Amino acid sequence: MMAVLAVIYIVFISLGLPDSLFGAAWPVIHVEMGVAESFASVCSVIIGLCTGSVSFFAGKLIRRFGTAAVTFVSVLVTAVGLLGISFAPNIVCLIAFSVVLGFGAGAIDTGVNAFVSLHYKAQHMNWLHCFWGVGVTVSPLILSLFLSGDGSGWRSGYRVIALLEVLIACFVIFVLRRWNRMEREKQPEQPAAGGGKSILELLRGRGVLTSILSLGMYSSMEFMVSTWGATYLVNIYALSPDEAARRISLYYAGIMLGRLFAGFLALKLSDKALIRCGIGVSFLGILWLLLPLGSLSVWGLLLIGMGFGPIFPSVLHSVPARFGAAYAADLTGYHMSGAYALGFCVQLIFGYVASATSFYILPFVLLGLCVLLFLLNEQTLRLVTGKKERQR
Repeated sequence: MMAVLAVIYIVFISLGLPDSLFGAAWPVIHVEMGVAESFASVCSVIIGLCTGSVSFFAGKLIRRFGTAAVTFVSVLVTAVGLLGISFAPNIVCLIAFSVVLGFGAGAIDTGVNAFVSLHYKAQHMNWLHCFWGVGVTVSPLILSLFLSGDGSGWRSGYRVIALLEVLIACFVIFVLRRWNRMEREKQPEQPAAGGGKSILELLRGRGVLTSILSLGMYSSMEFMVSTWGATYLVNIYALSPDEAARRISLYYAGIMLGRLFAGFLALKLSDKALIRCGIGVSFLGILWLLLPLGSLSVWGLLLIGMGFGPIFPSVLHSVPARFGAAYAADLTGYHMSGAYALGFCVQLIFGYVASATSFYILPFVLLGLCVLLFLLNEQTLRLVTGKKERQR
């Protein structure tokens, strides 16, 4: 059981590695390929739509092939996407391999999150996403080693990350049988044949839509900072692309630390309390980013990341408790696909608006989204609590 958990943690490093790579490399990619700076939103939306589409159907794939097999194939698909992007001669090829990258990420995210929410306690879910934080923190640092001179070294950075993905896939092979056996032994009770609920019936469940929307607000903030954080630093603080890639690692390091601490706090605090704490800390971080402190304002990214840390894993871990274990994989997939779709649409619109006006608006948009996240989360809690009281 512990060997499987250790590999699952490593798998989440593989999930995090590509997530911060694109935003950190974009300041040089768009120049090399001769496309507008705002076009990053289009690429990110394509990746998000592919990720979300796989997440939507991941529950069926997992029941058919098992979480371990789906994860192994998905990590390899992710490596192929990264390698393809590194050789892309133009933006069309880059988009094509971004589709492959998105498909790989979606199944990993849904499958592993659903598995951990059913088989492990809340602290493990937070530590799992802490390892995602390791991946997104290390990735821009690796990339920054290659962003020198004309910046063309971004391709080598992508190839190194692709190699790491292949290495991580090898770890999954070692525990494949044990992982499958563990999943069979602790499989939640499934509905009788023909008695399963439809997608619409699941989405109509009390609190499901507001829960998905709240996760969408969080994803909108996370994707905006991930995609546009380095560009914000280049435009507002006149940092070089390699320096911006290093500074944006503060944000990812904050997410990693936030999830590390949340894992320990989860021993005493509920998912509900962790989500509320995360929203409050991220709100303070956004305010810090707005303060006229010069380069010191950039440290607000660390606090924002720390606040973001427990939100996503705590929402996903609460899915079985809120809506039942039988459809946990499906509902986890719906949460992630809906959140990704909304998040990438919001950051797409932001990219074009900020490019046409100024990236100075980034913290103000984040503040508005943070308030919406808080309101939707509170409404979800009221609806779920009301449902449980009526069932007694």
